[in-house]
Amino acid sequence: MNEAQIVSTSKFLSLVLRHDPTALGITLDSNGWADVDELLALLNAKGKPLTREQLAYVVSTNPKKRFAFNDDGTRIRASQGHSIEIDLALTPITPPDILYHGTATRFLESIFEKGLIPGSRQHVHLTLDVEMTLEVAKRHGKPALLIIDAKAMSQAGHLFYCSENHVWLTENVPAEYLTLDDR
Repeated sequence: MNEAQIVSTSKFLSLVLRHDPTALGITLDSNGWADVDELLALLNAKGKPLTREQLAYVVSTNPKKRFAFNDDGTRIRASQGHSIEIDLALTPITPPDILYHGTATRFLESIFEKGLIPGSRQHVHLTLDVEMTLEVAKRHGKPALLIIDAKAMSQAGHLFYCSENHVWLTENVPAEYLTLDDR
C-alpha cells in the first residue's frame, strides 16, 4: 500500500467505526467492535479491496493509534472519537494534574465562555502530548494550546477515562479549569 492508500483507508475506517457504520453496512456492537472478517468482506464488496495484512498495517502505523484489535484479532474498533453512541467500557481513573487541548484561536472566546464541550462527539479529548495537540489544532486555523487543571476537575468530581491510545476523555471541561498557554 502506498501512503495515499493508507491515508484513504484510515479515513474511511474512521468514518465507519467512529461516525457512520451504515456507510459500509456494518453493525457495531454496543462497545464499538466490528467483526474483522465482515469488515473485510464488505470493503471488498464495495470496491475497496483490503486484506487482513493491509488492515493490520493501517492499524499499526496510524500515528494517532485511532484503531485497535481485540486480543485475538477478530474484532476492530475506533479507540475514541465516536459521534455515535458507543460504550467503550472504560473505567474512570485519576488523571495527571495537567492535561492539554488544542484548538484554533478563533474559538477561544466561545471556549472561555462555555468551556470545552464535546460537540458531536461523546467526549472532550485531552492529552499529555503538547506537540501532537498543536499539530491537531493547526488543522483548524492558528493553533492555541489550552492547559486543563485536571487535578482540580477530578477533585471536584469530574470523571476521566484514558482510551487505548492514551487520549484522555471527559464529558466537558468547565471554563474555570482552563488556562491559555502563551507559548
